[in-house]
Amino acid sequence: MAMNFSVHWVATLSLMASLGLGSKAAQARQLDLADLSLEELSNLQITSVSKRAEPLSDAPASVFVITAEDLRRSGVLTLPDALRLAPNLHVGQRSASQYSIGARGLNNTAGNKMLVLIDGRSVYTPLFSGVFWDAQDVMLEDVERIEIISGPGGLLWGVNAVNGVINIITRSAKATQGTLATATAGNRESGGGARYGGALGGNGHFRVYGKYFDRQETRREDGAPFGDAWNKVQGGFRADWSRDQGDELTFQGDAYDASEGQAAPGTITLGGVARPLNMISISGANLLGRLTHRLARGAGLKFQAYYDHTLRDVPGTFRDELHVLDLQFEHSLQPMAGHALIWGGEYRHGVDNVTNSDFVAFLPARSKQVWSSLFAQDKITLGENLQLTLGARIETNHYTKPDLLPSARLAWKVAENHSLWMAASRVARAPSRIDRDFYYPTSAPFVIDGGPNFKSEVANVYELGYRGQPTANTSWSVTAFHTVYDRLRTLELVSINTVTGLPLYQWSNKIDGHTTGLETWGTYQATSSWRLSAGLTTLHKNLQLKASSLAQNGGTAAEGNDPDFSWNLRSTLNFFERWELDATVRRVSALPLPAVPAYTAIDLRLGWRPGTNLEFSLGGRNLFMPAHVEFFSAPTRSALASAVYVQVVSRF
Repeated sequence: MAMNFSVHWVATLSLMASLGLGSKAAQARQLDLADLSLEELSNLQITSVSKRAEPLSDAPASVFVITAEDLRRSGVLTLPDALRLAPNLHVGQRSASQYSIGARGLNNTAGNKMLVLIDGRSVYTPLFSGVFWDAQDVMLEDVERIEIISGPGGLLWGVNAVNGVINIITRSAKATQGTLATATAGNRESGGGARYGGALGGNGHFRVYGKYFDRQETRREDGAPFGDAWNKVQGGFRADWSRDQGDELTFQGDAYDASEGQAAPGTITLGGVARPLNMISISGANLLGRLTHRLARGAGLKFQAYYDHTLRDVPGTFRDELHVLDLQFEHSLQPMAGHALIWGGEYRHGVDNVTNSDFVAFLPARSKQVWSSLFAQDKITLGENLQLTLGARIETNHYTKPDLLPSARLAWKVAENHSLWMAASRVARAPSRIDRDFYYPTSAPFVIDGGPNFKSEVANVYELGYRGQPTANTSWSVTAFHTVYDRLRTLELVSINTVTGLPLYQWSNKIDGHTTGLETWGTYQATSSWRLSAGLTTLHKNLQLKASSLAQNGGTAAEGNDPDFSWNLRSTLNFFERWELDATVRRVSALPLPAVPAYTAIDLRLGWRPGTNLEFSLGGRNLFMPAHVEFFSAPTRSALASAVYVQVVSRF
């Protein structure tokens, strides 16, 4: 398909070019992470592992960080595509707008083993414990970093952080002053956005933003149109105030509206009648407030509250409106020498209202749910180079008895720039509405009769890792893990209706087993202007049905479709002072069921920065290879073809 540059895009590009080159009041850009040494990169401050700022090199967990510079040089327009930069994630695209994202196996359409946070706001839905990725977005140019923990995070972040945590952290309003405008146009997708930041009195700052995104429909493997075009508009704000004593206050919020086509075949057949599936519409808004108060002797208090409203209308299936209020409290202190303690609690209240179709139903249609938790973690210094972290969380949910989530981590600094760590943790995924309240058809006699006895899925996780700098120009991280699962979800045959002859199924917990694998990635600074990065993950999965199971939902295959291995190579090169060349090669092995062939994807980007505040780039994704599929069953999955784009970003 030929490039389609409309008149308004050309006008936008021209205006941004003139502003970027001509502005005399433009502020200098922050230091690019490409200009930092590997040692400085290893000392980047992260917060996802201990809820305290700590250097990446000291974190006793498998953590990969996508930096702001990584995002800038990727040229991506969506969060799911940005997450492809992380070697410890499996990102599978099913259609123009639908993704399955997981870590360490058990990746499925629900993606219910990962916890995702955007500036401290959990974005999982209690409808199925997963994430609607088509509803999650930020101004990517304002992201400071994305911290990806592969492995358990239940102690600090709660249930559902079974196989990993994705923590998306945006910059403060103070760090995003001035105006930024960006526009992208290509043969598959286009988008644009603008952000403005200013001062609020002597100690406050704000920013506002708006963005638009449009992706054309994809095609099936046979070349037929898929009918899944996707477009979205979003806007938001952030305001920060700070005092000399270290106190900080933040308010931020977003609102969005989007529509997307339902993937082919585009109909549901009921009673022999084919019914069309019209455009999906989604919308939502959120508002968050956070206060951080510094106390004496390094102690601190943090209070956070947010409200999140989402609406999803899927014609022919359901309409879901969700309201969530979340309150959190944390207290960090050093009660005695050698101890760094953090404890806190969370209260979450949700009201979920589903308008059922004549196809499937959530019963009751309206559900009020409450989640609450308390946690404590103590980081104990055992010696100059040895630290032990112990903690536990107790969490309640709407459906089952409380879950206890303990964790122990030991970190040993073997030598300067070399650390070993090990960990043992228990994590859980609490039931969601689809596990307990899902019925088919919408009235008796039912074939699927909910899951009245469904319990939390649980896992015990054991990890051993190394992180360090073997030489001055190399860094390396490697983690081996073994996860023992119990009570994974199955759809069980319960009985046969003697009147209708129809079977009766209920959701239950009759899969157990384990996964074992290795995650490793590293960076080599070939020259001062050329950096090479590589990553590899391997996975061996051994799940089985329990002896009492009569599972009817595909058995163990229902608990994820995962590659045995995946790897990526990435090159970032600066040349001729103002030019950049970025290349990424990704390889994913075949998925077993539904069968997905192995594929290789190549992405390229050429960037030019004629001035401090202006940059142009030309890039392509999925180049030089035939269209490939990544996830889901053959009738309803996209074949991803090559895409090219031009992008311009101006700061003034």
